[in-house]
Amino acid sequence: MGSVTGAVLKTLLLLSTQNWNRVEAGNSYDCDDPLVSALPQSSFSSSSELSSSHGPGFARLNRRDGAGGWSPLVSNKYQWLQIDLGERMEITAVATQGGYGSSNWVTSYLLMFSDSGRNWKQYRQEDSIWGFSGNTNADSVVHYRLQPSIKARLLRFIPLEWNSKGRIGMRIEVFGCTYRSEVVDLDGKSSLLYRFDQKSLSPIKDIISLKFKTMESDGILIHRAGSNGDHITLELRRGKLFLLINSGEAKLPSAHALINLTLGSLLDDQHWHSVLIQRLGKQVNFTVDEHQHRFHAQGEFNYLDLDYEISFGGIPAPGKSVSIPHKNFHGCLENLYYNGVDVTDLAKQQKPQIIVMGNVSFSCSQPQSVPVTFLSSRSYLALPGFSGEDEISATFQFRTWNEAGLLLFSELQQVSGGLLLFLSDGKLKLNLYQPGKLPSDITAGVGLNDGQWHSVSLSAGRNHVSLAVDGHVASAAPSLVPEQIYSGGTYYFGGCPDKSFGSKCKSPHDGFQGCMRPCLPNYCEHGGRCSQSWSAFHCNCTNTGYRGATCHNSIYEQSCEAYKYRGNTSGFYYIDSDGSGPLGPFLQYCNMTETAWTIIQHNGSELTRVRNTNPENPYAGFFEYVASMEQLQATINLAEHCEQELTYYCKKSRLVNKQDGTPLSWWIGRTNEAQTYWGGSLPDPQKCTCGLEGNCINSQYYCNCDADRNEWTNDTGFLSYKEHLPVTKIVITDTGRPHSEAAYKLGPLLCRGDRAFWNSAFFNTEASYLHFPTFHGELSADVSFFFKTTASSGVFLENLGITDFIRIELRSPTVVTFSFDVGNGPFEISVQSPTHFNDNQWHHVRVERNMKEASIQVDQLSPKTQPAPTDGHVLLQLNSQLFVGGTATRQRGFLGCIRSLQLNGMALDLEERAQVTPGVEPGCRGHCRSYGKLCLNGGKCREKPSGISCDCTFSAYTGPFCSHEISAYFGSGSSVIYNFQENYSLSKNSSSHAASFHGDKKMSREMIKFSFRTTRTPSLLLYTSSFYKEYLSVIIARNGSLQIRYKLNRYREPDVVNVDFKNMADGHLHHIKIDREDGVVFVEIDENTRRQVYLSSGTEFSAVKSLVLGRISEHSDVDQETALAGAQGFVGCLSAVQFSHVAPLKAALYPSHPAPITVTGHVTESSCVTQAGTDATSRERTHSFADHSGTIDDREPLTNAIKSDSAIIGGLIAVVIFILLCITAIAVRIYQQKRLYKRNEAKRSENVDSAAAVLKSDLNIQNAVSENQKEYFF
Repeated sequence: MGSVTGAVLKTLLLLSTQNWNRVEAGNSYDCDDPLVSALPQSSFSSSSELSSSHGPGFARLNRRDGAGGWSPLVSNKYQWLQIDLGERMEITAVATQGGYGSSNWVTSYLLMFSDSGRNWKQYRQEDSIWGFSGNTNADSVVHYRLQPSIKARLLRFIPLEWNSKGRIGMRIEVFGCTYRSEVVDLDGKSSLLYRFDQKSLSPIKDIISLKFKTMESDGILIHRAGSNGDHITLELRRGKLFLLINSGEAKLPSAHALINLTLGSLLDDQHWHSVLIQRLGKQVNFTVDEHQHRFHAQGEFNYLDLDYEISFGGIPAPGKSVSIPHKNFHGCLENLYYNGVDVTDLAKQQKPQIIVMGNVSFSCSQPQSVPVTFLSSRSYLALPGFSGEDEISATFQFRTWNEAGLLLFSELQQVSGGLLLFLSDGKLKLNLYQPGKLPSDITAGVGLNDGQWHSVSLSAGRNHVSLAVDGHVASAAPSLVPEQIYSGGTYYFGGCPDKSFGSKCKSPHDGFQGCMRPCLPNYCEHGGRCSQSWSAFHCNCTNTGYRGATCHNSIYEQSCEAYKYRGNTSGFYYIDSDGSGPLGPFLQYCNMTETAWTIIQHNGSELTRVRNTNPENPYAGFFEYVASMEQLQATINLAEHCEQELTYYCKKSRLVNKQDGTPLSWWIGRTNEAQTYWGGSLPDPQKCTCGLEGNCINSQYYCNCDADRNEWTNDTGFLSYKEHLPVTKIVITDTGRPHSEAAYKLGPLLCRGDRAFWNSAFFNTEASYLHFPTFHGELSADVSFFFKTTASSGVFLENLGITDFIRIELRSPTVVTFSFDVGNGPFEISVQSPTHFNDNQWHHVRVERNMKEASIQVDQLSPKTQPAPTDGHVLLQLNSQLFVGGTATRQRGFLGCIRSLQLNGMALDLEERAQVTPGVEPGCRGHCRSYGKLCLNGGKCREKPSGISCDCTFSAYTGPFCSHEISAYFGSGSSVIYNFQENYSLSKNSSSHAASFHGDKKMSREMIKFSFRTTRTPSLLLYTSSFYKEYLSVIIARNGSLQIRYKLNRYREPDVVNVDFKNMADGHLHHIKIDREDGVVFVEIDENTRRQVYLSSGTEFSAVKSLVLGRISEHSDVDQETALAGAQGFVGCLSAVQFSHVAPLKAALYPSHPAPITVTGHVTESSCVTQAGTDATSRERTHSFADHSGTIDDREPLTNAIKSDSAIIGGLIAVVIFILLCITAIAVRIYQQKRLYKRNEAKRSENVDSAAAVLKSDLNIQNAVSENQKEYFF
């Protein structure tokens, strides 16, 4: 039976393979259109041309234009003819002719193809280099069909042999058709997750096909897993493809995988590779390009228990079934099919079956680097450098199978020496030699001839030489390094020239054979990966935290304050305290309150007990932070205020020796100096907070702990002297005596504000300016600032050199211009805005100039760039003072405010300089005009000297930007009642907010907003009543429809707005907005359904009495539907309730002043965003209210009531009696101890009680209290 089943499965697999082959063949079916004949002249290019009439544009088949074909200037094997088809095409055939009516024809040639023009691949068939046989005369056509076909945009014909009696001559045609494909580009952090219908899937069958190309040697391409450890994974590992199919709990990578197939080599070559995986029961076919591996599993393998989802490009949740260190795929995927489904097309159409994780684009980006292949040991690549520089730096990558070869040589100027970098026995060796001196040798790496890419970074300068291989750095001893090194003008990669340098190139090995991606010199900053093309270098800033042409500009803000004024809420953020400076970003928490607090954690936040120490055997506790000390220092210096709570408990443990004043405990900050002041004190030696306040438990000492009592006390408080923060170490030496003990806990470093972000100056005359030292940004410079003005023009900043200069100015009301000269003549780039910049609002300007380009960006407008000249000067050399707000000539000065001016990440103190400069005032006001839009939901912007605050008084929201909605869960029978006026007569004398609804005032307009979630019908959402029996009710009727009932005339029936397009009691969150003006009501539901209704019952609301959320408890003269809903009340969640200027939920949950509010029943703050069906108690957080009325409605049934049980009651009575006896005994004991120690307790401060209670709680002391312990331990 098993053999029959196996035969059937093999047959099915064969059929599926044949079907797949038909699909593949279908792509080539009827794909023979001529592609070259209709191309424009610009699509043809060549290595050279014999004359203008022999140009590449005349190389069309059967054409006689020009000289009748293409011929190069010189006929040799280094010539080529290139065709650009304009887009990727499928090429199925090529045809060639010689030059018309001539003796010029090619007898054999190579065919190369590429998508980018930077990375070429030779057309091969059956793993062999296939040279095409060419022509035997000038006019006959030689036609070749390509099997397999080529998918490429560019073709290059390389003549190998030609007619010996003539020269190279070609006319060509290419046949094929448009290649239709779906492409997705994954950046190494992104992936696609496809979730499919389980009914459409067979558990024993899978067919997956795709194409990929990448420059990364590792990455997960496909992963599908199950809950019990089964999985299918396709992984690129060291340039090879691994297909692993596991059943059970085996972990990847595992030698116990049922199937572990490997195909391909060096697949990270940035060329397209095709993959086909076919699994049917125990039979697996694995095909990569034209290579196939078939496998038949043994044992029980027909069924894999897999989830109904598959990921491409990574493993979204590796902990679910497979615990492996993995790397996401970085590259392009094409024509991705899973069991016949076009996955990429689903992702492009944003179908719900596809979840896109990370940054995904649907076009394939081209890498900037050009790998160079060194075919011969005599070949080399010469790249120009900058001669005479006092430092040599080079970065490149290489791959090879050879154990030895010369990688780099450069001559050293002013000395007769050179620098050699070569591979020997698979190790990298650097030799820096000078005549008459010992050579400096460095060896790094091992086994580097493994065919994988290895990165090399070389740096040599004054008294230092270092070599890094794959991130591992090796350095030479300083004594072996020349005092000064000057670079030569040329760098030779892969070998040495034959005669140019004579004996200076003393390599012990031949030239390098393999691939190389050189970059010289390396101007990429912040760890950006450098790569080089023939004419330029490129910096890959992936995973560096920086962007720009040289990875100079940080993508993160410098402080939590800056994040706050981008509208961000509390959360974890990366901050880069020095901007584009050398320090990197780090992750910390921003607590966005009235001010933005930066919270930086460390490893010592738990309470630590210390015993058995003395001066000879001290205890030292160290604190390690999530950031380096340099990053912390930059953050602290930038902040307006920093503090750190140091909690120190002591029992017979002193801080200072009484006899000689020697410190017995101390802490150390970033200055690495011992500090002996504690908890909230100023930096005065050996003092604590109680000493400053005069309330220490013993007035003879400045700290509580120095009283040396045999009881727990503490010296606790915040350390806020910025120059000493953060605390890095604590030392305790006095816990060695009997009953002596100490405990400490250090809180996180807390910093608020940003001194640079609001540092500003106001320029009130055109002749005024601030001056600063010369700006040094020779190779890389960036300037950023905010400005606001009403003037039409003015110079923001200027710095001059002899001929070089930089200038940033407002050229006109709509144009900001960056002008500069680095010795190649003046350049300028401008940003033009569709709106005026002189609108007295803050605008942000950022300019940058580096080796590759200059750029300027203003606000969120598109940046403008100016590429640097390929040849010419590159250093910006300035020597004058830096002028801010004006120029050296005192003309065209700026009128207005400049704020947060930073140069290369360093902030300039404008306010300090403005205080002593005529015509300039420190500080700028008027921030609400720019940042007032951050105040949401009716919040009002209030000015502050540094920034703004949002007044949420009349908003239903809270938080720094009035963006946190206030929500509450209403239990059965609960209500919130807001009384606008107690009665008609008293309202006229009221001064509260409610008094604006006077009894004799007729309200012709109200605006109502709220959100709700419930599953109960009927329900009362909102009810507003008046003293004249007028009312408004918003209810959910018994059929689930939303009804808005207006009765604005006591003598008429209510107007009913019925919204019945859906069931509103569906457990989902719904948003309601009602806006009435006179007799017209506008209703908006869930921001997409809108209605306009005209009322007939009246146009004015008279003498508004109260607003009710939930159950109506009082008798009201209302219609039957409202009465029924009011009796049932509301069970569910209400959020952001706003009735004109009144926010009843906010008044109930966040009472800031006495408000006419009454809360009845179970009303708790909640989040309406949580999913429906969640238990109410899980949604509750705070603010649980008792019944303010003091009575319970007997008509409401008690849910989950405990039935009386005599046994349970008896047990409860026994427990109560036992507890009363214990309390009596303890009370007697406390009274006795109180009398015994009454005299000693006279001076004890209140903080001792709280300290001991905290200590007991934190230390979890379980020991019985001894006779001489105080009663506060109970």
